[in-house]
Amino acid sequence: MEAPWGTINAQSGWSVSAQQPEEAEAEAEDFSPLLSNELHRLGSPGVSFGFSVFNLMNAIMGSGILALSYVMATTGILGFGLLLLMVALLASYSVHLLLSMCIQTAVTSYEDLGLFAFGFTGKVVVAGTIIIQNIGGFLGYTSSLSFFFMVFFALVIIIKKWSIPCPLTLNYTEQYFQNSNATDDCKPKLFHFSKESAYAIPTMAFSFLCHTSILPIYCELQSPSKQRMQNVTNTAIALSFVVYFISALFGYLTFYDKVASELLQGYSKYLPHDVVVMTVKLCILFAVLLTVPLIHFPARKALMMIFFSNFPFSWIHHSLVTLILNIIIVLLAIYVPDIRNVFGVVGASTSSCLIFIFPGLFYLKLSREDFLSWKKVGPCALLIFGILVGNFSLAFIIFNWVNK
Repeated sequence: MEAPWGTINAQSGWSVSAQQPEEAEAEAEDFSPLLSNELHRLGSPGVSFGFSVFNLMNAIMGSGILALSYVMATTGILGFGLLLLMVALLASYSVHLLLSMCIQTAVTSYEDLGLFAFGFTGKVVVAGTIIIQNIGGFLGYTSSLSFFFMVFFALVIIIKKWSIPCPLTLNYTEQYFQNSNATDDCKPKLFHFSKESAYAIPTMAFSFLCHTSILPIYCELQSPSKQRMQNVTNTAIALSFVVYFISALFGYLTFYDKVASELLQGYSKYLPHDVVVMTVKLCILFAVLLTVPLIHFPARKALMMIFFSNFPFSWIHHSLVTLILNIIIVLLAIYVPDIRNVFGVVGASTSSCLIFIFPGLFYLKLSREDFLSWKKVGPCALLIFGILVGNFSLAFIIFNWVNK
């Protein structure tokens, strides 16, 4: 049932009636708190704008950076830049829709938003999507605490670009002089699309996913409001875009068409005993060890909510769910042959749902405007885009598997 606007705004100190102009209502939404200020009532000052941006960048930047150089090789430099910018803008816009729905419903999590929109079925679907997404994130080797390591990794890519000769193939020194077309392998492509480009948008969506962290970060923000949280989101996504593009560019300019689907494999292949490359590997290993609990927590929470929501807390249930998740993750990590398959399938399915489909769908379901209102054009377009891109990308990826 849709919460009354006057009731929600009464909690935040606003008195906006339904008869006021839309401009006043929009202004009230922008600067009214999304949820009740529990932190401030308890005397906590909250987290500053800068640290909130840092926390959100932690949620955004992760293992997707390992595959972006490969994506650039399959789309070209300009093609990659345009697609990455499009996904970044759509991610920011979908956060705007989520924040708008949070004002209207006063919910505190993505799952509760699904519950408010479509009942228990919606909550289960969102929870299941988050479970698969977190398993995919774990299989990608790293997550939120690896922000420092991802920035360090980007710097290493830039440095190593100038230390590896081209072209990069096995025994490249001998083959370089034997291959008359060797110099052609070292020419960057501005636009290049092939069947491997089907991995592009799913991998980018996987890389920019932060929507399940929006509300927890908001709850810690100083002077929280929709506009302030949107500014945090825009800043974090913009900075992540810069790091992603620079690291992908120099990784691509190092290996060109020989870039591996996981960039570290390329450096391990041609510089197996390099100290800097080994240092990066140790940093990522350290990040994995520290972030296992953080990746486990939301997946386990979602599973517990689906299967044991009507039961009191039990250590047996808790341990059983943890063990099952660990077994699934280890088996997938052993038997999945290529990390791009993880980014492609998870990005085309769960990431597309969490970034494109669910925000647009929830807004269309919960918004107070008429269905033909111009405010619903954007959410409707986002929903259609997510469905088309997710399904087509997944179909092309499966088609490639069948052919191979």
